[in-house]
Amino acid sequence: MSRHPRRTFALITAAILLPTLTAASCGDEPSGVGLGIAARGSVAEIVEAPGSVTARAAATVTSPAEGTLADLRVTPGQRVDKGTVLAVIDSPAVADRLADAERGLNAAPSISTGNYVTAGTSTDQRAGKAFDAAREAAAKVTDTDVRAALLAQIDAAEQQYDAASAAAARAVRSVQEGLAGLQRALGALTAAQQLQAKQAYDLAVAADDALTLRAPVAGVVQLGGAPAASGGSLTDLLSAGGATTGQAGATGGLPAAPAAAAPAGADPAIPEGGPVSPGTPIVTVVDVSRLGLTAEVDETDILLVKPGGTATVELDAATGADYRATVRSIDQLPTTSARGGVSYRVRLDLGQGTAEGGGVAPTPRPGMSAVVRLRVREADDAVTVPASAVVDADGKSTVWAVRGGKAERASVTLGVQGEDVVQVTTGLDDGQRIVVSGADQVRAGQELP
Repeated sequence: MSRHPRRTFALITAAILLPTLTAASCGDEPSGVGLGIAARGSVAEIVEAPGSVTARAAATVTSPAEGTLADLRVTPGQRVDKGTVLAVIDSPAVADRLADAERGLNAAPSISTGNYVTAGTSTDQRAGKAFDAAREAAAKVTDTDVRAALLAQIDAAEQQYDAASAAAARAVRSVQEGLAGLQRALGALTAAQQLQAKQAYDLAVAADDALTLRAPVAGVVQLGGAPAASGGSLTDLLSAGGATTGQAGATGGLPAAPAAAAPAGADPAIPEGGPVSPGTPIVTVVDVSRLGLTAEVDETDILLVKPGGTATVELDAATGADYRATVRSIDQLPTTSARGGVSYRVRLDLGQGTAEGGGVAPTPRPGMSAVVRLRVREADDAVTVPASAVVDADGKSTVWAVRGGKAERASVTLGVQGEDVVQVTTGLDDGQRIVVSGADQVRAGQELP
């Protein structure tokens, strides 16, 4: 029988066939031909796929600005809640910007009857520079929640200023056209200038607040960034829907600043007082409250896998332990497998394992390699034959049946296919005597005992 090279099957039932008989050598009859019967039993079809353990969520918090790690408030292995302060960055550049904004807020309006025409333009230019600087600073914040909040604040401030600037411009035009008094234009321009100064100050305060790094998710602390696993990224260690920050392409409207790699052999963790740049990884928080799996299933098998299906799992790191898993989802888009073929990622929830001897298996860690055996089809009370009994004849599945003491080729339709036993849906009846081994030595009409 032709078997698929990338699929492994497993039987889930005990002996369902009678013991085979060995035909005695007689004349030109071949020896070593085993006989048995088609019997009823249960069989399961298993798709085997490589996989790895995933975390529920993970987040690498990075420095939003250049400076030093002034205060590291967590230790490796510490469990933290979402929002816990992890570290504080000291950034002279951010401090200088805040001081300049505060001086601008406290300065008296600089608009007079002599410069009211150009005052609006210069105020617009200052506002534009302030918004650009604020967006540049926000782009360096890799916590997606914080970055999104900063960008929303900047957008709202810009819309508010645009409205004030437009009102001031209309007032100036009214004066120039003789339709309004100068004081009205000066008042509108002063209001726009004061609003610009207040917004510049508020944005500088927000940038300063972003220097206090908080945990985006609850979990276990690991200092520094998340190292790549088998050439993968932090995203590869996460279950579907898991959070991740500090990685290129993270959601939030702008790409995150790239994390600076530590020199070979160096500890990636930044010590307290150490220098940091925008995007330098400070702390990674990993949520392991729910572990999962990702399995790479070949395209020829993926249509057999269904959400809610079950699987057994073996880990390279836990020899002798068996884990249970349930299929949660199947990706729609393919990936390129390690063999260069097309595969699809199947995501599973990982259950508790059982150690050899019946004890509780050790708790896996994200990134651990696994062999996932997905149960894709099964049949109960089915007519079954040994897989060795099925032979290919002109592209059709056949079995040598023993009828009237002679070998007769019977075309069969296969259903669920196990490794050792397969289901026959048509072509054979329960109790039919068949050749179960040595089928290549049998010919039509051959007498068999």
